[in-house]
Amino acid sequence: MRHFLDFEKPLAELEGKIEELRRTTDAGGIDVAEEVGRLSDKAEKLLHATYAKLTPWQKTQVARHPDRPKCLAYVDGLIEGFTPLAGDRAFADDAAVIGGMGRFRGRAVMVLGTEKGTDTESRVKHNFGMAKPEGYRKARRLMELAGRFGLPILSFVDTSGAFPGIEAEARGQAEAIARSIEACLDAPVPVISTIIGEGGSGGAIALAAADRVLMLEHSIYSVISPEGCASILWRDAAQASTAADALKLTAEDLRRLQLIDQVVPEPLGGAHRDAAKTVQAVGNQIAACLQPLLELDAGTLKARRREKFLEMGRHGVA
Repeated sequence: MRHFLDFEKPLAELEGKIEELRRTTDAGGIDVAEEVGRLSDKAEKLLHATYAKLTPWQKTQVARHPDRPKCLAYVDGLIEGFTPLAGDRAFADDAAVIGGMGRFRGRAVMVLGTEKGTDTESRVKHNFGMAKPEGYRKARRLMELAGRFGLPILSFVDTSGAFPGIEAEARGQAEAIARSIEACLDAPVPVISTIIGEGGSGGAIALAAADRVLMLEHSIYSVISPEGCASILWRDAAQASTAADALKLTAEDLRRLQLIDQVVPEPLGGAHRDAAKTVQAVGNQIAACLQPLLELDAGTLKARRREKFLEMGRHGVA
C-alpha cells in the first residue's frame, strides 16, 4: 500500500478512485478503461503541479518518506560483491553505520553509509540511522583502510543526526565525529558522498566532507532539523515549517550557495515512486564524478578538498 504525505491528499483520493475502478474491471464488471485513462491523466498532471512547487517543509517530508530507498538499497543496486566490515576495534559495532568493500562498476571501492531501516524491526536494529561514537570510529577505521589500499570512498548519507543519548556523549560523541571528518579530509583517495534523504548536522558531515557532495533533488542537508531549530528559536516545534524556510536546507538552495556540487534529479513524485531508477541515476552521477578524481594524485586530492571547505568559511554564505 502506497504511503501518501499530508500535502498529497488530493492525489491520494484520485489514485484511490483509479484503483477502485480497476478492481471493478478485474472483478468482471463494466469496462471502465476510458474513465481510468482520464483519471490517470488527471493524476499525473496533479503530481507534476504538486512537485513543481514544493516548499522546504514539504521537501523535508519527502526526504523522510518511509518508502524512500535507504542506504542498503544503493549498496544492493550499485555495489557488486559487497563485503561488510564491522566494529570500531575499541568498543562495539554500530549497525547505524554500514561499511564494507565491493566493486562499483568494476572498480574496487570502500562503501560507507547511514542506514535508517525499512520496517519497525530494522529501524530499531539500525537505531533509526542515528550513529553512536563507535559508528563514527568504524567509519574512520574504514576510511583509513581505504587509504592504505587505494580504494575510492563512496558514502551514502541518510540520518537525522548523531544519537543524542547520554551514553553516546559519555563515550565521546563529539570527538568521534570530529575524527571522522578529519579522516574524510585526510583521505589520499577520492571521496564522493551522496545525501540520499536527510543530512542532519555533524552526524551527516562526518561522512560527507568529500571531494564531491551530491544531493538527491528532494533530500535535505542542514546543521539542525527544522523541529530542533523551531524549538530553540521559538520554543515551539510547530514552527518547523517556518524554520525549514529559513534554514536553506533544500538541494537547490545548497547548490546555489555552493555548499554541494551536484543535484541528482528524482523520478516524478519522489525517489520512493521508482527506487530502481533513482539508484541508477545516483550511480551514473557517481561514475561521472569519480573518473576525473581518479586522475589526481593523493597530494592534489587532499589539497583541493581542504581548499574547498576553507573557501566556504572564507567567504561565508548569505
